[in-house]
Amino acid sequence: MTCFRSLLHRASVLSASALIGLSLLTAPRHAQAADSGFAHTSGQQIVDGNGQPLYLRGINLGNWFETEGYMFHFEHGPQSTREIEALTNELLGPDASARFWHEWREKYITRDDIAYLHQIGLNSIRIPIDYRYFTPGNDEGFRLLDRVIGWAGENHIYVVIDMHAAPCGQTGTNIDNSWGYPWLYDSEECQRQTVEIWTRIAAHYTNNKTVLGYDLLNEPVPHYPSLQKYNDKLEPVYKKIVAGIRTVDKHHIVILGGAQWDTNFKVFGPPFDTNTVYQLHKYWMDPVQASIQTYVDFSKQYNVPVWLGESGENNDAWIGKFVTVLEQNHIGWAFWTYKKIDTTSSIVSAPKPRYWDEIVAYSQLPEGTGNAEKRIGARPPQDHIQAAFDDLLKNVEFANCVKNPGYIQALGLKEQ
Repeated sequence: MTCFRSLLHRASVLSASALIGLSLLTAPRHAQAADSGFAHTSGQQIVDGNGQPLYLRGINLGNWFETEGYMFHFEHGPQSTREIEALTNELLGPDASARFWHEWREKYITRDDIAYLHQIGLNSIRIPIDYRYFTPGNDEGFRLLDRVIGWAGENHIYVVIDMHAAPCGQTGTNIDNSWGYPWLYDSEECQRQTVEIWTRIAAHYTNNKTVLGYDLLNEPVPHYPSLQKYNDKLEPVYKKIVAGIRTVDKHHIVILGGAQWDTNFKVFGPPFDTNTVYQLHKYWMDPVQASIQTYVDFSKQYNVPVWLGESGENNDAWIGKFVTVLEQNHIGWAFWTYKKIDTTSSIVSAPKPRYWDEIVAYSQLPEGTGNAEKRIGARPPQDHIQAAFDDLLKNVEFANCVKNPGYIQALGLKEQ
């Protein structure tokens, strides 16, 4: 998610040029994907493995791999994953904090969650990931993704894998868990690592038909004037990533988001891969035709599909109007987001834990070891801290979540 979150707050050893050349030589044809039963693109449409139009109605699984402060009500405190983990390290201790986050990833998304998404009428999910869990030697990412993709397949739900946090950061903000600057575009090593990880992911899922495609970089290049110098570097980075993917996977769709939080398609030239979807994100604008017309025009100009990968964080009436506009233009969607804490702006909500207000208040204190004495003096009682985080792990389980019928109905889904 774009402004809301930012304001609140060597699989491949070939040279880049060789990889790009190889990609152009081995780019998949639609017929290959169709013959193999994979979802693919056909003109301005996404189609299933039988060539039938596939209209995506989906939701994001935000706050699972890649956490964000506002979803914990830390609006005036830690925002990025690393900042939130620093808070839990401070409050719980490093060992207990590591156990907490392991349990979080185990319990946040389960078979029951995925089955419910199918029951209410969704046919797709977008899963934001952090590259750290897919580096050589770290198998947790594949273990968790494999499990959810398996449940999705059981429920006839397609999966989009979204690189929310790329090496060195594609945004420089909290949402990519970077160090405060998008070093990806200046660093050849960071780009090499990004290609390596995407190639590793693609090799793992090359034969998996539940996986619809690979969303290469979430919301690259913020709208900040000083960072728009990177607009011209975005598509070349995409070409490197796609080239790496095509060395191991000729079937899956690649998904390219525009600059400035996936809103600016002027950074794109003619399509360089024949199985590509172009992704937009739109928040807090008038939910009318004019707000998406430029993307409709782009789709017609290049005869490619466009897809809304994120929107939401608004009232139910706004969401309902925007869904109508998207459907009138045959644009599929994945809204943000499935589950949050104590909110009505998601499909389900985890009840607020006991003593959570104390945790939130503590999170707002000035950070840094220079403030250690003040922070230690203001800590909640340790039994309150432990109870709050124990409750949080219990409350995020599907059986304990509260369904939000207004949000569900605004998406045009059937409440269960």
